[in-house]
Amino acid sequence: MTDRLPVPGAPGIEVVLRRSARARRMSLKVGRSDGRVSLSLPVLMPLAEAEQFVAQQADWIARHVAAAPAPRRVQVGGVLPLMGRDVPLVPGTGRSARFIGEAIVVADDMRAAPRVKALLQTMARTHLAEAVDRHAEVLGRQPTKLTLRDTRSRWGSCSSRGELMFSWRLIMAPGDVLDYVAAHEVAHLAHMDHSSRFWAQVETLMPGYAPRRAWLKQHGAALHAVDFGGK
Repeated sequence: MTDRLPVPGAPGIEVVLRRSARARRMSLKVGRSDGRVSLSLPVLMPLAEAEQFVAQQADWIARHVAAAPAPRRVQVGGVLPLMGRDVPLVPGTGRSARFIGEAIVVADDMRAAPRVKALLQTMARTHLAEAVDRHAEVLGRQPTKLTLRDTRSRWGSCSSRGELMFSWRLIMAPGDVLDYVAAHEVAHLAHMDHSSRFWAQVETLMPGYAPRRAWLKQHGAALHAVDFGGK
C-alpha cells in the first residue's frame, strides 16, 4: 500500500498517509516546527479519495510548509537560542557541555548535540523550579510534582493531582516567557480551566503577561525546529 503521496505542483513535498480505525474522515496536518505533512484517514477509504483531497489542498499545504521554520542543527561552530539570545557553541574538553555566560563549551565530537541537550534540560529544571516556587508561594498552593518533557502540542500542563509538566525547550525562550508559562501552570492549581477567573489569576501572578504569550505563539515553532539529533 502506498504510504506517501506527492503534492501536485509542489516538488519535494510529500504527504504521509496514516490509516486509523478511529478516523471517520480525512484530517490533514502540517507540523508547525518541521513542515512535515500527514493525512489521517479511515482504514477502508480508497486511495483515490486521498489523492483527490491532497490535490485540492495543494496550495494550502505548500503555504504551510513554506511557513514552517527551517531545521536548525546543534553543532560546534554554530549558535543556539538560549534564554532569548543566540549563544555560540565553542569547542572544549570534558564529558559535559558547560554554559560560561557568553558561550556553550562542548567537546567537538559525535556526542556534542546530546551533551548540549542535557545541559539545557538541567538549566530548564533549575529555572522552572525557581519560577514555580515563586509563583506557588504567592498563590498559596504547591504542586505535587514537576517533570520535564519534549512536548510538541503544549508548553506545560497541570494535572488534577497538582502535577506540573513543562517543555524543557522553554529554556531557549526569553526568561520572561519561561516565567509566564510557569505562572500559567501554577494558576491551574487554583483553577483547572481557562475561565476569566483563571486568566485573572495569571494576571495577578504575572502582570502584563500578554506579550509573553504572544511571543510563544509567534516564535515557539522555531524552538521546536532546533535539532538535537533525536529525542
